[in-house]
Amino acid sequence: MIALRSLVFNVIFYVNLALFLVLGFEFFFTPRKWSVRALQAWASTSLWLLRVVAGTGFEVRGREHIPQGAALVAGKHQSFWETFAILPLLDDPAMVLKKELTYIPFFGWFIRKFRMIAVERSAGSTALRQLIKRGAEEIGRGRQVVIMPEGTRRGPGDPPAYKPGAAALYGALGVPCVPFALNSGLYWPRRRFQRYPGTIVIEFLPSIPAGLPRREFQERLENAIEIATTRLVEEGHRNRGGYK
Repeated sequence: MIALRSLVFNVIFYVNLALFLVLGFEFFFTPRKWSVRALQAWASTSLWLLRVVAGTGFEVRGREHIPQGAALVAGKHQSFWETFAILPLLDDPAMVLKKELTYIPFFGWFIRKFRMIAVERSAGSTALRQLIKRGAEEIGRGRQVVIMPEGTRRGPGDPPAYKPGAAALYGALGVPCVPFALNSGLYWPRRRFQRYPGTIVIEFLPSIPAGLPRREFQERLENAIEIATTRLVEEGHRNRGGYK
């Protein structure tokens, strides 16, 4: 039953995305903020489909920590789920993502329209400079810059592998950083098509104030995310029962 529901959801999910990109093409010509609202509506629809078809809901904790104005938001990356699920939770998110995605027809065009922050990860220090430049531009617009500090998906229980991007942004932007933790990898595992029933938890944590030394910030960020993620993964394992 899980395999069948997962298959049906995956088909509907990507059809829904294609419909948004094609039938919603008029949003390419509307003001950017209107287009972002359409993107958030698509994300909310996808979350609804995930709950109804696959039986996978979600819970948001720490809503009081969600920033309303300019801020850096940094968190765990376990699955594709958080890349769209976080969109409706923030007022005007600017996601940091890999530049290769901008080359995809329609999808890449919308990335530019939304003014997401595309980074060529293989470019080393040049990529960091570009990340800081684009991050500063979007912070200047009062947006929330969202980055996954590990740069790629890490499964539940995998050792952390934090990259320098989040710390570089924090040191340059002069805004607080709101960490978040989650256990999405238990329900939407990477490189697998199964979508397991249950409740994904994403938890926003108390903000880290601006102006700390970079090393202190890095330690606080990693400790906050990893401790909370371990707790949420353990909770998820208890709630998932016998699912593997």
